[in-house]
Amino acid sequence: MKRIGIIAKQNKPEAVNITGQLVEWLQSRGIDVYIEEGLGEAVRATTKGPWLSGIKKEEIPNHAEMIIVLGGDGTLLSVARLMGKHEVPILGVNLGGLGFLTEITLEELYRVLERVIRGEYVTDERVVLTVGVIRRGEKLTEFTVLNDAVINKGALARIIDIETTINGDYLTTFKSDGLIISTPTGSTAYNLSAGGPIVYPSLHCIIITPICSHTLTNRPIMVPDDVEIGVILKSKQQEVLLTLDGQQGFVLEFGDTVEVKKAEGRILLIKSPYRHYFEVLREKLKWGER
Repeated sequence: MKRIGIIAKQNKPEAVNITGQLVEWLQSRGIDVYIEEGLGEAVRATTKGPWLSGIKKEEIPNHAEMIIVLGGDGTLLSVARLMGKHEVPILGVNLGGLGFLTEITLEELYRVLERVIRGEYVTDERVVLTVGVIRRGEKLTEFTVLNDAVINKGALARIIDIETTINGDYLTTFKSDGLIISTPTGSTAYNLSAGGPIVYPSLHCIIITPICSHTLTNRPIMVPDDVEIGVILKSKQQEVLLTLDGQQGFVLEFGDTVEVKKAEGRILLIKSPYRHYFEVLREKLKWGER
């Protein structure tokens, strides 16, 4: 592996310092480093030796054989949206708190990198969803999500009606505070907080979880990831927002249809050679502790 990109949480001083050290370490091994423009400016003063000019963040997947993400799950989610059809492995390094996606610790970073550079690594394939908004027959916008798409009412709004179909077949009309459509990767995010199941991340499915359903028999349901989910907002005069991975938002209107289906691309996350998924679950969710 000779071309590596680095993307970090720029407002975190620790991430900037680690990036500078990482650039020196990689360049000393003859590796070309691609770094986003803003981050490059932040660390240039602390880095010795050869230096590469920063490039636009969205261009890094075009050049790198692997991308190192320094931050938390939020930083990695923002990188996932850049990938498109570029199936470039991502090495997520956790510099935050609770992190299911960035499972590599800072202490093991360089040990893992040594193995990755030699080609000794395994990746997890993660499903990605495309989410489109249709209004009066016209597609207004489309998003890519790794975790979830959430339809949620405003703070002062009443319960909303959300008509849901699977491949055009009517499922039900949820009367609830909202609806979460989640990938297995996102099952440990908002889905988990709303009472949805934890799903092994490599399974090929989509989870539909109502938020505080008015009907107690409305329960989360898992469907295959090769279906198209249609969601129609049936409530008038309500403040309703579509949120993507908790980082992007779009205001919905009465009659809008949200279409959700599996994207063509996929995300490849490099697994830690020192722990498995169930160990991460136990650690993050504090299972077994009193």
